[in-house]
Amino acid sequence: MSKSIAFLGTGIMGAPMAVNLLHAGYAVRCYNRTRAKTQPVVDAGGLACDTPAEAAQGVEVIITMVTDRPDVEQVLFGAEGALATTSTAGLCIDMSTISPTLTRDLAQRARQKGARYLDAPVTGGQPGAINGTLSIMVGGDETDFEAACPIFEAMGKTITYCGNHGAGQSVKLCNQICGALNLLGVCEALILGQQQGIDPEIVMTVISAGAGSSWAMQNLAPKIIKGDFAPGFMIDTQQKDMRLVAEAAENAGVPLPGASLAQQLWRAAQVHGWGTEGIQAMAKVLELMANVERDAKA
Repeated sequence: MSKSIAFLGTGIMGAPMAVNLLHAGYAVRCYNRTRAKTQPVVDAGGLACDTPAEAAQGVEVIITMVTDRPDVEQVLFGAEGALATTSTAGLCIDMSTISPTLTRDLAQRARQKGARYLDAPVTGGQPGAINGTLSIMVGGDETDFEAACPIFEAMGKTITYCGNHGAGQSVKLCNQICGALNLLGVCEALILGQQQGIDPEIVMTVISAGAGSSWAMQNLAPKIIKGDFAPGFMIDTQQKDMRLVAEAAENAGVPLPGASLAQQLWRAAQVHGWGTEGIQAMAKVLELMANVERDAKA
């Protein structure tokens, strides 16, 4: 597998992922719509390019880490997209979170351009991206997955082959359901404890050591307690994922009452202008509902 990579999308998650590829010895040519966001990659030794097509010149592996399907389409198939002019039949790895159905369509379009395609969405948030401990779930041809494993291992700790094209995205949507409901449980537990006069640090410490623990309790509860709602993953982006969950559930005829509730709580957060805050701002909505004034710790 080539040691030269085009990395398209260097936002909150993408930039540290690209930096970890550089640390692993890969040469990274990067592109981001807002060029200033490529700076962490440049500082680590990467090269910033003006267009996706420029980033893809001379590389055999193209990684996309953008927000939604229109963004994936633009950076791959747009007028200045990575696959618009390249003649190299390489491998496209989409690490964004988009619809499984639409992923299969993009894989077919990539094949028509002579490129192979993997969907490889991630979970683990910004800390996982920074520390190279992401969980990566992959769909596509298993031979392509095996060839790409060294690349995945530079960015993640748990790399799982899930099945054919779209399977990685399907597993990611299942993950988003669990993440949403775990966070809801964290928010409710902290509020109930506080209203009974219990120090939220005690609630967090006890639950983190028991059966009620979760990634959300360990990583987001401390932020909620401190009043830190900076985005490791924005509510607006999470809501895009929850719409994909709802779409998949509709197509499969599966009722998801818990996921629907979480989506509505985040919608309330958006109404209050908190859409660009971290997903842990769900706590602020529940506090309003309970008429609770949160005692944030410094």
